[in-house]
Amino acid sequence: MKSATRYFLISLALVAVILAGCSEDTSMPEVGEGSFATLRTYLIESDLDLPDILTDYLILASDLEANLSEYYVMDIRSEEVYNAGHIDGAVHSSLAQVVTDAASSGGKPIVVACLTGQEAAFAVVALRLSGYEDAVSLKWGMSGWNGDFDLWTGNTASIAVGHDNWSTDATATLTPHAYPLLATTATDGAGILAERVAAMVSGGFKGVIAPNVLASPGDYFINTYLAQGDVTTYGHLDGAYRINPLTLDANEFMYYDPNETVVTYCWTGQNSAIVTAYLIVLGYDAKSLKYGLNGLVFSELTANKWTGPADYAYVTSAPVLAAQ
Repeated sequence: MKSATRYFLISLALVAVILAGCSEDTSMPEVGEGSFATLRTYLIESDLDLPDILTDYLILASDLEANLSEYYVMDIRSEEVYNAGHIDGAVHSSLAQVVTDAASSGGKPIVVACLTGQEAAFAVVALRLSGYEDAVSLKWGMSGWNGDFDLWTGNTASIAVGHDNWSTDATATLTPHAYPLLATTATDGAGILAERVAAMVSGGFKGVIAPNVLASPGDYFINTYLAQGDVTTYGHLDGAYRINPLTLDANEFMYYDPNETVVTYCWTGQNSAIVTAYLIVLGYDAKSLKYGLNGLVFSELTANKWTGPADYAYVTSAPVLAAQ
């Protein structure tokens, strides 16, 4: 195929995809040739599609505290914040270095701790795509471990309740788009994936605060990553789509517009951070809405709601470096 057309769709295949929240069936284009197609095939064949990454990726503070010796805990907060208090035995790392530093885990399953659980989700995507399939994130981050680190309480809000840009109408109709163009020098799936993971972690956590999106939802391509019943119950940001499930294998990712800034939100910002990190690896300009519904309609929630931190012990010693 001519190089000028290698990144475009070369055929159409009718795929019956019925998504709750979508008003009608759509004809889904096939993925053609090029770096993205190579990466997609590799991820599917390696059991690294998004649902594989989203499976059992969280650990509760209570479970970690009760079985601490069984895990290799990597704390990716800043060194200053780490020094002020961290889980006993946790090694200090960073999002940028988490894959490299994971080599010191000694075969133990890895737990990543951050401030709120949202940046750690980025790290879990990087680790799972790099062979650490048992890596998990500490739910709620260090905010859930001890109240001395609590950032969650001050970031719960109900700013969307009664707001003109909060809608109870049906979510927007889904339309397939072309797939993104990848910036990569590699030609095989494993090489492309390694480059894309490195680009994702070096770029840092990509988040956006709720007031900005609520004020101007039309500036973003918004996906409400929730079940249809939850969207019906609580509403959604005006103009938002609902793309869930989201897989490479069924091409549902092609409902995302690669030319827009994609914002995903969920209950707590932890699932949406996983989705966002994965989309960045795929080549999308993606951001996670911080704190999710807990930062939008907190007073209305009856499930998946922040209820406050635990009171587990921590230490304040100098950092244990992951590379040692």
